[in-house]
Amino acid sequence: MEINLIEFCAPGTIFKEEMIPISENVLLKLITFTPSLINNNPAVVFIPGWISMIKGWQEVLKEMTKDFTVYYLETREKISSQIKENADYSVEEIGNDIIRLIEILKLQNRKYILLGSSLGATSILNCCKDLQVKPFSLILISPNAEFRIPPWGVLVIKLFYPPLYNFIKPYLKWYIKTFRMNVKHDYEQYEKYSSVLNFADPWKLKKAALSVYKYSVWNLLDKIEYPTLILGGSKDKLHEPENLKRIVSSMKKATYVDMGTNKGTHSKEVVYEIRKYLANS
Repeated sequence: MEINLIEFCAPGTIFKEEMIPISENVLLKLITFTPSLINNNPAVVFIPGWISMIKGWQEVLKEMTKDFTVYYLETREKISSQIKENADYSVEEIGNDIIRLIEILKLQNRKYILLGSSLGATSILNCCKDLQVKPFSLILISPNAEFRIPPWGVLVIKLFYPPLYNFIKPYLKWYIKTFRMNVKHDYEQYEKYSSVLNFADPWKLKKAALSVYKYSVWNLLDKIEYPTLILGGSKDKLHEPENLKRIVSSMKKATYVDMGTNKGTHSKEVVYEIRKYLANS
């Protein structure tokens, strides 16, 4: 799927797309957006969610690149990654990729923000304890506390033969729409995820699902000392609003803002909330 990056940033923004060697056997796509005006804002290291596409972040990026340098990393389970050998798709390994990216970018202590969504946000939480270069703050959009796959679903994934993905995909979409989403309040969320599934790599999708289904973040939260803004949607059933409240209450320096729906957590209002949060930090 061809993307014209000029449609994803503010006028005058300079952008660069490259593949970076995040480890010996894994190359990941990094897109750097540099605003036209010099400012003192911290840089933003943006880690999007599981198999998500940049198209879903268009509104956020267009607003954010007005006054933030943004490093947008497509994680290893996405179709853009180049995997030379069998790779680990676990939350822990994606967290290690984030640590390595900070090193590659040569960012300075408290001069950057870690911004993540869904799996990207969870991976940020997981890698916090090992960061050598400290972020100014964490901005987490609908982080997953765990990845809820029913036992029968795990069995289906284990037996799943990726070349048959196109036959199974309609049933996967039906399950998500029927049991995991509130389409009455946000039908666009289903349309977005349906599109994402159309472009997913089925081999990576299988390995990633089997890598994360046992994961839980609960034992990490009380050890995180960084100021954290958590943005969620009370009507976003897929990202389990009750779990978001529990995450916030388990962290020492977390602030929560309810954006209503998944559409709200992918809107330019997210950037307004980030600016407000930083101004008060």
